[in-house]
Amino acid sequence: MTAFAPRRLSTTALIHLALAAVLAVGGAAVALDGGNLFATANLVDMLTRTSLTGFLAIGMTLVILCRSLDLSVGYVAALSSLVAATTMDGQAANVPLAVALVLLVSGLVGAANGAIVAFLKVNPFIATLGTGLILKGYLDTEYQGPAGDVPAVFQQFGYTRIAFVPVSALVMLAVAAAAIGFLRSTRTGHHMYAVGGDVDVARMSGIRTTRVLLTAHVLCGMCAGLAGLLLAARFGTGSAEAYTNLYELDAIAAVVLGGTLLLGGKGGVAGTVAGVAILAVLDSVFNVMQIDPFAKDVLRGAVIIAAVALYARRQLDRTARRPRFAATPRRPS
Repeated sequence: MTAFAPRRLSTTALIHLALAAVLAVGGAAVALDGGNLFATANLVDMLTRTSLTGFLAIGMTLVILCRSLDLSVGYVAALSSLVAATTMDGQAANVPLAVALVLLVSGLVGAANGAIVAFLKVNPFIATLGTGLILKGYLDTEYQGPAGDVPAVFQQFGYTRIAFVPVSALVMLAVAAAAIGFLRSTRTGHHMYAVGGDVDVARMSGIRTTRVLLTAHVLCGMCAGLAGLLLAARFGTGSAEAYTNLYELDAIAAVVLGGTLLLGGKGGVAGTVAGVAILAVLDSVFNVMQIDPFAKDVLRGAVIIAAVALYARRQLDRTARRPRFAATPRRPS
């Protein structure tokens, strides 16, 4: 009889199981502390936390799949909030123009990042860090504080809920679904995996690798623009200092926690959304239990390191079990 090895869970399935485990353990910990993690207020808090990081992490997933990176998304989000608030200027009629202008500006910043990385061959860490610093200098010079005025009708984007689900979380999930469909069903989406797997092989296969990288960075910039629109809706004005919250690090952490390899070529948005949710649940648990902020950062870091170590171990095990040479039938003598 032939023995069959049990089928291993995919990384995406594993991260969704981890999310369920974090919810169960977090709920039990809060219950032991005398609280209820699944009270309506806490559920709203968790889902609200997923929105902003989710927009940034979805775009970050696309560039990381291409073996690139974008450290400027926090600055782009801050700039986008100012563009939105100053364009709206308290007038509901200006909302469509403001949204279009934000997506244009953020897309252009992403295009600049993509062009520097793809055509000038600058390391994406250095290229996007440099772009971020340029934006930081502009924001610090031109804006000494909040600017612009967001009309009440657009502020609903940041605060309106359907039952206990914020509208911003629903929009984020819709963007995530569109990104999943893009990666699975379009030629450019498939090419992103190919470029991240091996850019030279992709190029020799006829893929226009520079175009793929450029597209990934443009989409990443536009996702940061959506995050900026959410910031403007929540604050009621543009915030030049939003970049100080280091949103880009949370986005990268969520992407890595969701199973996307920093070396590119493997992963996806479905895992990223679960990674965002895990970070949101952890933050909500820590807040409900009133854990010291320093200890909270230590615990978040430990969870991320443990998760990445587990993924790396699974990858090594899979590589070790893969036969190096195919067995060849013996010739009869």
